[in-house]
Amino acid sequence: MLQAGIVGLPNVGKSTLFKTLTKKQVPCENFPFCTIEPNVGIVEVPDERLGLLAAKSGAAKIIPAAVEFVDIAGIVKGAHKGEGLGNKFLANIRETDMIVHVVRAFADGDVHHVDGGVDPARDVETIEIELAMADLDVVQKRQTNVTGKMRAGRTKELEREDALLARLFAALEQGKMANTVAVEDEDLPLLKQLNLLTAKPILYVVNVDEASAADPAWQSPLGPDRLALPLSVKVESEIMQMEPAEQVEFLAALGLKQSGLDRMIAKAYELLGLLTYFTSGEKETRAWTIPRGTKAPQAAGVIHTDFEKAFIRAEVIHWKDFVELGEAGARDAGKLRIEGKDYVMQDGDVCHFRVGA
Repeated sequence: MLQAGIVGLPNVGKSTLFKTLTKKQVPCENFPFCTIEPNVGIVEVPDERLGLLAAKSGAAKIIPAAVEFVDIAGIVKGAHKGEGLGNKFLANIRETDMIVHVVRAFADGDVHHVDGGVDPARDVETIEIELAMADLDVVQKRQTNVTGKMRAGRTKELEREDALLARLFAALEQGKMANTVAVEDEDLPLLKQLNLLTAKPILYVVNVDEASAADPAWQSPLGPDRLALPLSVKVESEIMQMEPAEQVEFLAALGLKQSGLDRMIAKAYELLGLLTYFTSGEKETRAWTIPRGTKAPQAAGVIHTDFEKAFIRAEVIHWKDFVELGEAGARDAGKLRIEGKDYVMQDGDVCHFRVGA
């Protein structure tokens, strides 16, 4: 399951966004081994294909893919020095796949801003510096560990790690993000072990007013190098209070096909390079999330680890063919493909995996 940590300054709409997201929460029993705490919500990934596949299969239930959102206390300037509470909770998002950084861009005299006025670029810099300082502490501790090992005996592996840590330290010390540091492919496992916050993919959710949220010509105040999505948290909260039919009508009036929440989740998938494949039958229709480039045996292993080991073949139907013809009809029409261990999964594949005993 994709995990995203939500960060931001106080009073930017972060907690309201989280509360709105959790109104889309899915039943947790569909996702074993998930522990739900007050600041964690498991949210459905919108996918209109699920309903169409389920209708064709006569599925008893639908299980969507899901995103787990982790909310932490608002981070303030000086958090790495002990100011505020946010820094104490940064450990909660070190294990997440990505960060959703909520930035305020709306003006409202009734909503206090901790720095006295609205300035999205300044606010982003404040949070990024705090994240960088938290990462700097992690890198320094690792450097101490590596230095101690090198005294006992230098190896190419330790020297390579020491060089990487030195480059990361130089960037973080200046308040720069770890994702700005050039890293060779063979260094990626080392970088991953560090779980640096500033090395994670970041989606910037810019909390705007209603007019800006629906403006197709909206320009991000954060520059071209940050993936930013305009979203009115206030409007999204109001939308979630409506009946489904009213939601569609309201969004159409704003000139939008999807809610901001749905667009945010789709952007998260895009940012992480994920795709969805499906299984569909009378018992259930289910969406499964895998990274792009995943081969069939590993995709089967997402369902059960034994399936990867015992993989024989995959019977694959494109979702549109499945909706039009059904599994039997697709087989008769030659639309069902038999794929082996080297098959690279595609978004929208409907699969039946054959595995050995």
